[in-house]
Amino acid sequence: MLMGLSLLVYSIGQRQLRANLKENNTGVKNQLGKLTDKPTLRWIFQCFQGIHVVVLNGVKQIVNLTDSRLETLNYFSKYCQKYYILSG
Repeated sequence: MLMGLSLLVYSIGQRQLRANLKENNTGVKNQLGKLTDKPTLRWIFQCFQGIHVVVLNGVKQIVNLTDSRLETLNYFSKYCQKYYILSG
């Protein structure tokens, strides 16, 4: 049951991303560097793997959040964005 629920959430996330890309008439780069409007969520997870939260002197900072990752993040809901964008 847990695996079925996980696959459902994964499928919904991928569908939402693809719908937002299609609505905005744009895409993200795939593994070959070509623009696609149908990326897999697994590929997006791999692209976001290098992002970390670092705490220095009590201040949280996000490292490795590049412009292309920020652009991709804009196609997710605000609830997903809050994990990567720290607002004061």
